[in-house]
Amino acid sequence: MKRLAITLLKLGVSAAIIYYCVNKYAHTRGPENENVFWNLIHQPKNGWMLTAAVAACTVATLITFVRWWYLVRALGIACRFWDAIRISFWGYLFNFAPLGIVSGDLLKVVILDHEYPKHRARAVASVLVDRVIGLFVLFLFVTAAILLTGFYGEHFADPFLRGACEIMFAVTAGTTAGLALVMAPERHIGWLLRLVGRVPRVGPPLESLARAVRMYRHKPLVLGLSSLATVGVHGLFAVGVFCIACGLSPHGGHLSLADHLVAMPTSAATQVIPVPLGPLEVVLDNFYNRVPVDGPPVVHGQGFIVALAYRLVTVLIAVFGLPFYFLGGRRREMAEALHEAEHPAGSNPPEEHPATSF
Repeated sequence: MKRLAITLLKLGVSAAIIYYCVNKYAHTRGPENENVFWNLIHQPKNGWMLTAAVAACTVATLITFVRWWYLVRALGIACRFWDAIRISFWGYLFNFAPLGIVSGDLLKVVILDHEYPKHRARAVASVLVDRVIGLFVLFLFVTAAILLTGFYGEHFADPFLRGACEIMFAVTAGTTAGLALVMAPERHIGWLLRLVGRVPRVGPPLESLARAVRMYRHKPLVLGLSSLATVGVHGLFAVGVFCIACGLSPHGGHLSLADHLVAMPTSAATQVIPVPLGPLEVVLDNFYNRVPVDGPPVVHGQGFIVALAYRLVTVLIAVFGLPFYFLGGRRREMAEALHEAEHPAGSNPPEEHPATSF
């Protein structure tokens, strides 16, 4: 009952944010009495750019699947490539499950353990480290983009944009220091991990996360290649959102590609907040409302529309995986895995939400 109440609260917060934005922009009128929804319906679209957006986001998502397979194999689990893709698609689908009954990460752990028994700890480690790499490289990517594009200096006068950049700088520094500490030799860090594990409620999962990351401590090549692949993931997602913007507004009125390299990963970083929808849309919309563009002005609310279109693309990617959901005669396996995931015996991997393929 408590879990259901928390889930309903999260969905309620998301629904309230989306409703507020829709209601706000539905009543916002431009110089010619148009609004962003009128433009979305009536202005011409560029189908090729929208197709390119779907392709870029799909490739980025598939890279995350391959990255996880690589991390699984690195721990000695003889998982076959197509099994990893199938399990990843199942996990991706269940990020969209009604009421978020089972998280995609937890389902991946359970299915991997079913198909390759006696490796539960390593399965959990692979999922946790996959998530850590995705988030850590996300922070590194956006920090590098901010500095290389000159975004911080160019928009220093805007409090929101300056604050977003400074938060990314701080989080990147903090996570870098934290990971360096976690990777220290056991004789230096073991006592601290045990001490953290004694903290009520939050201690045990934090210690489990740290122990999982440490399983890859002597595999620098694996971590390096996985991180390099993740750079491509975040770059492709930024390109995909830029293509969405170009497809919806082919005559301009959107951020440049360089600005998207900052705006999209910064917006995606908000998905660590345990709310399915809302934070990404609000942050990306703020970037659109505050960053000046060349050419036609941005219609108020355009960032919100681009974010919703990106969400639609993530749903479409889940549809691409339907053959993995219904073929192969594994429905019984899925039912058993779902039952076990809903009644776990130990601590769960971190919760995942739609479109968080870091």
